Amino acid sequence: MAAARVHRGGGIGPRIGLLAVCAAWLAAPAAFAAEPAAAPARDRQVLAAVDAYAGQQARIVQALWAQPELGYLETQSSHLLQQRLREAGFQVQAGVAGIPTAFVARAGQRGKGPVIALLAEMDALPGMAQAAQPERMPIAGQDAGQACGHNLFAAAAVGAAQAIATWLRQSGSDGEIRVYGTPAEEGGSGKVYMTRAGLFDDVDVVLHWHPADANSAAQGTSLANISGKFRFHGRAAHAAISPERGRSALDGVEALDYMANMMREHVPDGTRIHYAITDGGRAPNVVPDRAEVYYYVRHTDPAVVRDVFERIGKAAEGAALGTGTRVEFEQTGGVFALLPNDTLGRVVDAALREVGGVAYSPAEQAFAERLQQSLERRPPLQQAAAIEPYGVDGRGGASTDVGDVSWNVPTAGFSVATWVPGTPAHSWQAVAASGAAVGENGALNAARVLALAATALYRSPQTVAQARQEFERRRGPDFRYRPLLERDTPPLDYRRVEER
Repeated sequence: MAAARVHRGGGIGPRIGLLAVCAAWLAAPAAFAAEPAAAPARDRQVLAAVDAYAGQQARIVQALWAQPELGYLETQSSHLLQQRLREAGFQVQAGVAGIPTAFVARAGQRGKGPVIALLAEMDALPGMAQAAQPERMPIAGQDAGQACGHNLFAAAAVGAAQAIATWLRQSGSDGEIRVYGTPAEEGGSGKVYMTRAGLFDDVDVVLHWHPADANSAAQGTSLANISGKFRFHGRAAHAAISPERGRSALDGVEALDYMANMMREHVPDGTRIHYAITDGGRAPNVVPDRAEVYYYVRHTDPAVVRDVFERIGKAAEGAALGTGTRVEFEQTGGVFALLPNDTLGRVVDAALREVGGVAYSPAEQAFAERLQQSLERRPPLQQAAAIEPYGVDGRGGASTDVGDVSWNVPTAGFSVATWVPGTPAHSWQAVAASGAAVGENGALNAARVLALAATALYRSPQTVAQARQEFERRRGPDFRYRPLLERDTPPLDYRRVEER
């Protein structure tokens, strides 16, 4: 979804106020490092466990970055994550919810204490290959790239889970830690299938994080969406000798796109409509007999999303009628907006502030300065060391299949500055940082935050109960989960079109 979700950000930052941060920026703009207070004795054990896995976590970061895999095709990535968790003593159930690359890994004592789940996204994006360098440098022979930082996302979840399992065992604490390997976040709605399959039904809390260019535990909503592909079928002919014999499938696509663009004036405020022509024919002198366009519709209200997408579907039927073609539709995704949870958000924010922001080494500072020269927006690099103010009920502009999870289990997320400040998600700059030291070190901070937040919740069952009460209140007494995703089986080949 997806895009950078700063609103999902989390955390507890250095124990200095925002004014002090700004003063430090002015006083020492070249090299500012957050200095969080010393961790309480109760937290030093789990932080030591996280750091013990830091080397392994960095290797996972690099392995997933070096071999980026698209949604539902994350075979090697999923295998590596499962292997590391099995080696750490987790019981792993693979191929869940009808998805070959999805898995659930468990450790701890089930039935005694809370069940806390960490999410591990892993899919890359097409057309985003880039070296881990601060200048534009595509990788020859490679198409995909980790432009949303899911290599960092997955690695930190696995690193944190191992540390939490170690803490549960050493401390004798009750509870179970799980890692959910969740494929195809980028438009494939993998978590929706896992939610529908009941895999989260016995979970008490879900924690997640996301790479970004800032550190934040602010809890807010996102955009619900429906996505899918309209495929038009026509009749091929020679475009010069016998065009009258042809019926252009591309004409059908273009007619649909024209009507959708006119529709933008007549939809509720906040609606987003995006499309990409993924197949428009191969040669100008051939009337194309097939064409495809891939659509997203987003809004905070799922009812608006359903209505607008239904109107686009009717426009597609009209486009086919008007061009003498035939159209078929395949839904690829559909997700709810995030349901925030302030109770959990405050726990995560406390953990982020204890860990602190991301401090650059001299080499990382030089990397960031060079990369930032390519960015349109260039906030102070010291933003990576700061923690944004906490808040709740804000709105983000992206979509995520975590939304469906959050309407079924109390959920909280956060962001960490793994990217150079000013970096947009889904950019080559995000790919570069996700494979560089700045990304690795930010992901280690994320693992620390996840571990601190989870262990705080294990120690406080009453907080878990309060989070459930808030969750029920925010959903409302009449809520019944009806997914926006209305297909039975995952579109396991939805990314293969882009590979052609």
